[in-house]
Amino acid sequence: MTDFLAGAERGLLERNGLADFDALWNLQLDAVDEPNTSRGGWSTVFRMDLEGQGFYLKRQSNYLTRTLHSPLGEPSFAREFRNIQRYQQLGIPALEAVFFGERKVAGERRAILMTRALDGWNDLDSLLEHWPQLTHAQQQAILRTCGQLARQLHAARQVHGCFYPKHIFLQADGEGYRAQLIDLEKTRPLLLGQRDRVKDIEPLLRRAQVWNADDVRTLLAAYLEQPVESGLVDAWFERLNVRRSHKESR
Repeated sequence: MTDFLAGAERGLLERNGLADFDALWNLQLDAVDEPNTSRGGWSTVFRMDLEGQGFYLKRQSNYLTRTLHSPLGEPSFAREFRNIQRYQQLGIPALEAVFFGERKVAGERRAILMTRALDGWNDLDSLLEHWPQLTHAQQQAILRTCGQLARQLHAARQVHGCFYPKHIFLQADGEGYRAQLIDLEKTRPLLLGQRDRVKDIEPLLRRAQVWNADDVRTLLAAYLEQPVESGLVDAWFERLNVRRSHKESR
């Protein structure tokens, strides 16, 4: 079975004896959280630092998902890895894979996905916790960046499926910010036009409760490439509010 190993990290992993599936599977590390056992198997995330570089090593066993690609089930990391590659091909900024591999061992389906750590980046969730302490210019730049990220994603005909603050990472860049996405497992093609786009964006606004109406309009203006006071921004604002109210009332 052919494993994926990013060329940029090949030498690093080889120097540390970690350039193959078995070595990464057997490496002793402390998990960063409790294992996920919701699908009858388990999936665990570990932090790994090598020669001053940070990585996340994810291992799973019999943690399967069914897709059109694999109707009988496959490790969820396989789908996420394909989506990481798709984002790269489409030019959508997102986390980068370092290693991916699968194995069948005595009826057990194992998978490993290793990605570069986003050291020096902050997830939007953490920025929202300190939103009032940010300057107005910082707030506006973050809102515009999130809107532009969503526009870039949907322009590539992709729906993230979990477009939440904890999955959007930002890094200050001059007077603005750069952004990228993580957790791509649920990404799928955008098929239903505005309906899919509204469905993708609304969870972000529902979770970013610190944002007021003006903040949301600023994000939508960047997403739609329209003035904040435009009728199109008004229409999207109303449609998103209707969906948000429906979700919150369930």
